[in-house]
Amino acid sequence: MIYKGIYHLFYQYNPMGAVWGNIRWAHSTSTDLVNWIPHDIAIYPTQSSDINGCWSGSATILLSGKPAILYTGIDPSNSQVQNMAMPKNLSDPYLTEWVKSPNNPLMAPTASNQINASSFRDPSTAWLGQDGRWRVTIGSKVNRQGLAYLFTSKDFVHWTQLNHTLHSANDTGMWECIDFYPVAIHSKKGFDTSFNGQNIKHVLKTSIDDTQKDTYTMGRYNAHKDIYIPDEGSVEGGSGLRYDYGKFYASKTFFDREKKRRILWGWVNESSSVADDVTKGWSGIQAIPRAIWLDKSRKQLMQWPIKEIEMLRTKRMNIKRKRIEEGSKVEVYGVKATQADVEISFKVTKFEKAEVLDPSWTNPQLLCSQKGASVSGVLGPFGLLVLAAKDLKEYTAVFFRIFKDQGKYVVLMCSDQSRSSLNLDNDLTTYGAFMDVNPLHEELSLRTLIDHSVVESIGGKGKTCITSRVYPTLAIGDDAHLLAFNNGTRSVEITRLRAWSMKTARINI
Repeated sequence: MIYKGIYHLFYQYNPMGAVWGNIRWAHSTSTDLVNWIPHDIAIYPTQSSDINGCWSGSATILLSGKPAILYTGIDPSNSQVQNMAMPKNLSDPYLTEWVKSPNNPLMAPTASNQINASSFRDPSTAWLGQDGRWRVTIGSKVNRQGLAYLFTSKDFVHWTQLNHTLHSANDTGMWECIDFYPVAIHSKKGFDTSFNGQNIKHVLKTSIDDTQKDTYTMGRYNAHKDIYIPDEGSVEGGSGLRYDYGKFYASKTFFDREKKRRILWGWVNESSSVADDVTKGWSGIQAIPRAIWLDKSRKQLMQWPIKEIEMLRTKRMNIKRKRIEEGSKVEVYGVKATQADVEISFKVTKFEKAEVLDPSWTNPQLLCSQKGASVSGVLGPFGLLVLAAKDLKEYTAVFFRIFKDQGKYVVLMCSDQSRSSLNLDNDLTTYGAFMDVNPLHEELSLRTLIDHSVVESIGGKGKTCITSRVYPTLAIGDDAHLLAFNNGTRSVEITRLRAWSMKTARINI
């Protein structure tokens, strides 16, 4: 959230170990969303309603301007209940002390409401209805049906459960970390969660516990009936739209009131083993914050790293128009390959012999795995080799392939981790997604942010994002290389390549 010009990030934290357990709310602040200073733990077990853990939740800015946090606590019987905390001293711009409501828990499973006590968590940011009542949605499930329960309140303390859900979907399993917010149809401008209107669509994001994937649908919020109605053709669950098709989970957005934008935060978990996490002494990070808005098609969201991240850019290099022939590579010199921001665009002109997309190839991740960076095609693979060892015994490949499908062309975007590390205890999964662009009429753009073990890639100017977590053993420090490549049988043209070395941000020092 932002409060009096200062950004506050709260995150799940275990002060007693490198892996999950003993969960509290850690707290850091920033004036630029890039450099962060740490504060004391904001919320930790002190009440019966959270004695076994202070789990995820959300902040809401009340009409008075005062922030309030709703969060899930684990009570003595290990039931999941909803609690509230507010700042002790509003004159403290860092809001370092938080006081819990004496009314906690404010919402809890009971025999009458039949809520599953082990599946009732992560309250959303609340929104205000025209009737002056606050609403909040909380994730749950009944058998395999994912649910978004809806509660209302006049005073933000006493909450009543409505007799219907905001939304539900069969065979999706537990919905965690629900996020529900408006996006403008004709603008990139963000809005407060309470905003609604004719030129507004709504996004319902659910984190699917079974698959550890964040999925979302676009739709309309009927404020009179308090229900969310996805657009016709929307796909619920793991095969639907995703913010990110790699390691990216438990995300939340917030409205940046200062700059009138909505910003997305996502958790990037590990590819290393638990034993390696313990050895490192830490696990899990936040992805680069992204601004999000509605695509012109009105069918999906667009995402782009916040402008502030560019303050870390230094030592820029530039390549203008270079053709990459079949099976060739071009090394990108002059940038620090372990901390870099790379923007590259490709132009394809010869489509006549493009591979035909087999009707059975409906799973893009599986297709990327079967047709990795080393598998030659016609139009692709072409893209970047990042965190690459000199002998290419290690590399992470981010690339495109183009297929022909019933008179049109389909673009596949992949992040191939299969050779990212010689440590075979790591998760070497390859990720992929179909990207909604037409290569006949537009260049294929790729922006990749590289930070030692993290590779965040954004294709199509924000249409498709894939985050990979890699731990190379050879491609470290000065032994890491960055290359553009083409393993297709048709040449492609680099129309633009810009790359910057990135300075180190100040993180919790």
